[in-house]
Amino acid sequence: MADHRDEPLVLGIETSCDETGVGIVHGTKLLADAVASSVDEHARFGGVVPEVASRAHLEAMVATIDRALNDAGVKARDLDGIAVTAGPGLAGALLVGVTAAKAYAYALGKPLYGVNHLASHICVDQLEHGRLPEPTMALLVSGGHSSLLLSSDITSDVRPLGATIDDAAGEAFDKIARVLQLGFPGGPVIDRLAREGDPAAIAFPRGLTGPRDAAYDFSFSGLKTAVARWIEAKRATGEEVPVRDVAASFQEAVVDVLTRKAVRACKDEGVDHLMIGGGVAANSRLRALAEERCERAGIRLRVPRPGLCTDNGAMVAALGAEMVARNRAASDWRLSADSSLPVTETHVPGDAHLHPRPHGHAPSHDHVHESAKDNLYS
Repeated sequence: MADHRDEPLVLGIETSCDETGVGIVHGTKLLADAVASSVDEHARFGGVVPEVASRAHLEAMVATIDRALNDAGVKARDLDGIAVTAGPGLAGALLVGVTAAKAYAYALGKPLYGVNHLASHICVDQLEHGRLPEPTMALLVSGGHSSLLLSSDITSDVRPLGATIDDAAGEAFDKIARVLQLGFPGGPVIDRLAREGDPAAIAFPRGLTGPRDAAYDFSFSGLKTAVARWIEAKRATGEEVPVRDVAASFQEAVVDVLTRKAVRACKDEGVDHLMIGGGVAANSRLRALAEERCERAGIRLRVPRPGLCTDNGAMVAALGAEMVARNRAASDWRLSADSSLPVTETHVPGDAHLHPRPHGHAPSHDHVHESAKDNLYS
């Protein structure tokens, strides 16, 4: 990896939810990050509709890949590998991405890497802040996940310390935005309104923060219910709901718990770095409070820019490039989507004999094609 010419050029495909993301990286350098979002198509339903997302991925896939290659100024034949999110996520949406990745890998004679969505959210930080320290503590917060993870090797060792037991943080943002009639998605609008509100105006509960509660697990269902009932009570008496104060107080309750538990985990595990990723990591108050608490605790905070926090192909390409660089086994042609892929499985390797790589990053084109044909037509 010391020789820049040896750094792998990898294309990554992300379709776990409603974003069709295609990224291209060269080692830890981001060359292209193309995204086609279907969020507007879901807005009228107040949430992501899996079938709508799958169809949108199918329609956007080829054009988004072409755009990424054009933005990067590279030819598909020059790639060292194709990486794709194999899970977790929406099953139908994942299948579109996996199928596309397999088709491109087969046609180009390139190795295929099915990688974990959550591990990719951690690895993307390498594109902005350089190599991840080992170990790294990661707080991942999104519409589907709120997790504390400890990684000593992003390609092979990610250990879950805690996770949400009910609603994820991003899901809670969307639900409260719906109650406040703010539309979908809820995170950005609540963040914006909260800047004009008082975070101490309403004492909303902090879930799982008692002395007997799980130290690193999260729960936002009770908070969501408390906020909804508070709003309903105001409306029932004909009072005006102070939307900005509600947004600020709710947001403060979420980020207070997230950052408190993350810093505690760093201290308990003796880790001096905290990485925050996932869509909710774009929240301005979460970033500010994390910075404040990490600085006080002597912990170095790493948070990618907002565009790399939300789902994107760059994060998948980043993890794929790391797989190639560390000579991890490629996936075979039987790779499929796994909507509940555990984070401990950072990637889905295949049978070793399908992708021998004795002389470099990628197997020969002929060998890949012969392996594929044996698999497809046997």
